Amino acid sequence: MRRAEAPRLLVTGADGQLGRSLRMLAMQHPDAARYAFLTRSQLDITQADAVHAWLDAHPADCLINAAAYTAVDRAATEPALSRAINADAPGLLARACAARGIRLLHVSTDYVFDGRLDRPYRESDPTAPLNTYGRGKLAGEQAVLNADPRALVVRTGWVFSAWGGNFVRTMVRLGTERDTLRVIDDQIGGPTWAGHLAQILHTLALRPEGEAPGGLYHFGGQPWTSWHGFALEILNRAQARGLLARLPHIEAISSADWPAPEPRPANGRLDCTRLEALIGPLACDWRIGLDRVLESWQTASA
Repeated sequence: MRRAEAPRLLVTGADGQLGRSLRMLAMQHPDAARYAFLTRSQLDITQADAVHAWLDAHPADCLINAAAYTAVDRAATEPALSRAINADAPGLLARACAARGIRLLHVSTDYVFDGRLDRPYRESDPTAPLNTYGRGKLAGEQAVLNADPRALVVRTGWVFSAWGGNFVRTMVRLGTERDTLRVIDDQIGGPTWAGHLAQILHTLALRPEGEAPGGLYHFGGQPWTSWHGFALEILNRAQARGLLARLPHIEAISSADWPAPEPRPANGRLDCTRLEALIGPLACDWRIGLDRVLESWQTASA
C-alpha cells in the first residue's frame, strides 16, 4: 500500500520567535509534515499580488501565519504599519487561502480583552482592547474568521523564546547592567514559551479539518504570574546558571508608575479549556521553556 504523503505546511514569519520555534520542531519531526518557511524578505504578506502569486506557485494544505507586528508600545506611533501587518494582512491571507482550499491557522493575543474580568478569559467573552496593538489584532482575527469560518485563530500572550526581543532576554540583559530593576506587579498573565505554542500549532495543522472545528482557541502558559513574578523567576534561574554575576534588586511597581503610551490589560489569563478538550492535556509550564532558553544561552556562552 502506498504511504500517504505528509501534509504541506507553509509558515509565514519564519524569522520571528514562533517561526524559528516551528522550524526547530520541523527538524525534530521531519516525517510528520512537509514544511516550507517564508521570511518577510521572501514574502510580504501585506501585498496581495505577492501572496496570490506565491500560493499559486506553491500549493499547501495549511498555512500557519506566524508573522506579526509585536512591538506593543511602538504600535501607538506606527498605527498604519501595525494595522497593515496585524489586521489587513491576515484578512488578505484568509481570503487567498479560502479561495484555494488551504486551511489557515492564525495567531492572536490576549490584548483583545480589556483585562477587567476577575477570572481567565474564555473565547466567548466580549472583546474590548485598550491599545492600538490590541485593536489591530482584534481586527485581524475578525477579518480571518469573516473570510473563512474554517480558519483557526489561537490567542496567546507573553510569548518568549531564545530569539528576538522578548521579556526574558530583556530581563537577563538588564540584570547584567543594573543593580535595581522596576517591574510591574499588577498585570497578571501566563508566560508562553514559543516552543509550546509551536507544538500546539503543529498539532492543529495535522488534525483533519473535521476534527478541528474552525474558530477561536486560547493557549497560554501556566502557572499564572505577574511581570514582577516572572522577572524574579527569570533572574534567579539565570544567576543559578552563571548568566548573571549577581542578582539585582527587583522592585515591584504598579502600572501607574511605569510610563507607557497606552494602557495594557491587568488580566491576561486565558481559559484553555476548549483547546484542551480538542487535543488533550496541554504542555504549557513556562518554567520548562524558561529553563530551555537559559540552557541554550549558557551553552552558547561556554
